[in-house]
Amino acid sequence: MSMKDETSRAAPTGARAMTSAEWAMLGVLSLLWGGSFLFNGIAVKEVPVFSIVAFRVLLGAAALHVILRISGIPLPLDRRSLIAYFGMSILNGALPFCLIVFGQTRIASGLASILNATTPIFTMLLAHLALPGERLDLRRVVGVLLGFAGVVVLFSGRAASGGELLGLLACIGGAVSYAFANIFGRRFIQGRAHPTALATGQLSFAALIMVPTALILDRPFSLPMPSGSAMMALVLLALVSTAAAYTLFFRILTRAGATNASLVTLLIPCSGILLGVVFLGETLAWREIVGFAIIAAGLLVIDGRIVAFFQSRTEA
Repeated sequence: MSMKDETSRAAPTGARAMTSAEWAMLGVLSLLWGGSFLFNGIAVKEVPVFSIVAFRVLLGAAALHVILRISGIPLPLDRRSLIAYFGMSILNGALPFCLIVFGQTRIASGLASILNATTPIFTMLLAHLALPGERLDLRRVVGVLLGFAGVVVLFSGRAASGGELLGLLACIGGAVSYAFANIFGRRFIQGRAHPTALATGQLSFAALIMVPTALILDRPFSLPMPSGSAMMALVLLALVSTAAAYTLFFRILTRAGATNASLVTLLIPCSGILLGVVFLGETLAWREIVGFAIIAAGLLVIDGRIVAFFQSRTEA
């Protein structure tokens, strides 16, 4: 469910003010991607982890292929593009999707969405190590430290041997995988293809990986038929939180720029928490609310606009 690979491909040094229509689209996008945690939370009660991910990427890829055909967007199939699709299918698709869904077998969907918001924190660290010209400055160091402080708060007070801790670690692993996808995208696929074509190729390769995996390990056809609500959650996960969300994100990306589009990272946990409370009856402890607030503060510092605003006010 990630926009991180595209957001980090060509972020501008500055960001213009968004129009009300673009803010509205950003809010809708946060609901679509925040909804993935709700749909996972519903489906995972009846459907095995690998089967959920396989269904999501297979149906999502099919929908995006239809969008490509209607839009007339070419899907490059040269050797380098196929390598790019394969790498992204693992780092930005199959692996993080599986880790997050597995994590949601042990923790609430709202908490999973908070942990997903740590992706930019890990991206900053990996970029510092792997990408020339992406060194951490003081502002980014402060943002990263705030992010990790928030994660420490989220992990505090939990039993070291409990299943809940395993769920937290799995969701953090998903965020780290998305961060590696960002680095892979910056180094190897920047400007290689239209973003929608890249997403289509990525999901198609993820389906080639996940469908056989689910058939072999989950043996879904030997399991009871899921309920109507679980099936509906799977369909919405694939069509709404994957195909439709990618399409809307690319529209925001082209209109408002990568930096503005990246603000959705801050909004997804809000949507994930709200949907979990309304539809799943979840509640968040004060520790989780405080942890999210600290992580959000770190993301705002990394984004830079808040710092620039106060600097301009001071200079004025």
